[in-house]
Amino acid sequence: MARELRYTDLLETNSFLRNLSDTTYWLCITRTVQESKLFPMNPYMLLSYLNSFYRLPTLLREIDSVTPAEELGDRVRESSFKVNTVNAAWGMPTFYLLGREMLLSWGLIRPQDAVEDVVDVLDFSRRFNLSYHRNDGHITNKEFGDRSQFLPERTLDAFDDQLLGVSSGDRLHTATVKLLAQLSQYAFLAHCECRIGIHNSGPYNFGDNRQLLVRDFFDLSEGDYPWLDGIAVSLPHNNLTIPIVFKDTNFRLVDDWASFEAEPSYDASNIAAVGLYTADALTDGYVPVGMDNAEVLADTMEQYRDILAEATADLWKRMATWSREQMIDAGALVYSSVGKDFAHLAGTYRQSDWLELDERAQRFKVLMNDEYARDNLAEMVGLLGLPQQKTNRYTMARYSGLNQNMISALPYSVLTDDDYAPTVGAEFAGHSSLDAKTALWTTSAGRIDIDDYNARARGFTPAVHDEKYRYLDEEWVKWNHATPLAEELYRVGRPHLPGQEAR
Repeated sequence: MARELRYTDLLETNSFLRNLSDTTYWLCITRTVQESKLFPMNPYMLLSYLNSFYRLPTLLREIDSVTPAEELGDRVRESSFKVNTVNAAWGMPTFYLLGREMLLSWGLIRPQDAVEDVVDVLDFSRRFNLSYHRNDGHITNKEFGDRSQFLPERTLDAFDDQLLGVSSGDRLHTATVKLLAQLSQYAFLAHCECRIGIHNSGPYNFGDNRQLLVRDFFDLSEGDYPWLDGIAVSLPHNNLTIPIVFKDTNFRLVDDWASFEAEPSYDASNIAAVGLYTADALTDGYVPVGMDNAEVLADTMEQYRDILAEATADLWKRMATWSREQMIDAGALVYSSVGKDFAHLAGTYRQSDWLELDERAQRFKVLMNDEYARDNLAEMVGLLGLPQQKTNRYTMARYSGLNQNMISALPYSVLTDDDYAPTVGAEFAGHSSLDAKTALWTTSAGRIDIDDYNARARGFTPAVHDEKYRYLDEEWVKWNHATPLAEELYRVGRPHLPGQEAR
């Protein structure tokens, strides 16, 4: 049965839609072009947008019914998860909307069609963003002047206590630089030569002309991606976070693609302190890894680098055997599954939901040669040359000054005219040309099957998400910092080394 659409639903949807449209245009024209000599990136990006359009509404409604989007935002705000700025906050709703834009350009749907889907996807995304960005009070990094400061003070306070100092060229400094390089190379390849597995947030002011940048790397071992079965199996963590304090460096931009720019430019010799943590759907925030002392941490980083170097070589060998269709399918699934960790957090994850291409998206694969995909993508997100992207001739868009918008709004006429299709319906059957997943999932509870993972996730609530603490925000702490409850919040709600108490 169709739901009742309210005027406010459409106002909020179109406002957030336009925010995403403007931000995405700015990102596309100011950031570096993403290319690959191995993967057909333009074809797989377009296919991913279509898969998102057909599958996301049903999946997000199920997740939202179990764990509302704003509660997921509260959870994700406390540490690093794959659902972050580049994946869930920007990528998930934007990929969905670009799939819609493609179908509009082909004349297969009208602006009013799938209106309930659009409203639901953007409502979920907007509520998540508002909660995720609760501490800085913005809905995107662009709105905050290209800053990404979602972590609470107590977490940053713990980092300030726990990070280990380094000097340029010492063992820990060298191990950090080499591990970062290996993680970047491996995560880029594991995600079909795209940046979705890498995240950066900050900067945070650490005083004395120092700033903290938090660097995250996700899906590093056996997990959701079937092509990682048997890869990096000796790595005990699927996700790694490396908070880094830089001296004499100002990170002037950390955007919604999690890219950063610094003045002076990023220089590893300016690293002053580092740490290593992990987190997943079963951890109570960040968990320190090898943080006993500088020697133990250096040893851990060197060990992980060796594991990942071997894994990178193994993965290159595996991907070298893939057909073009397998490369397109894998890349499309990486992109269209950017919201998959919502399902892990809610305990609703099914491999077939997130790592298969809906048969409705599969229909368009025959179009996806390199030339067509390149030109279609350029027209849609760069030139904004598709007919429906034009607005009236008096309009001047935010960044281009042209009467063109990347993403088409919903018409308000649906409030009085029932000539529209409310939804694309439930997901259809899907498949891919890739080998099926057979291995277990790497988690903080060990390597477990997905039923066990879901059950553990459904039964797990981090301590700081108890109703006693959930609404004790930064403003409350400011006025109540001397109370026993504030002390208790800091004791349970920050990363801690074994035996370490909150100060």
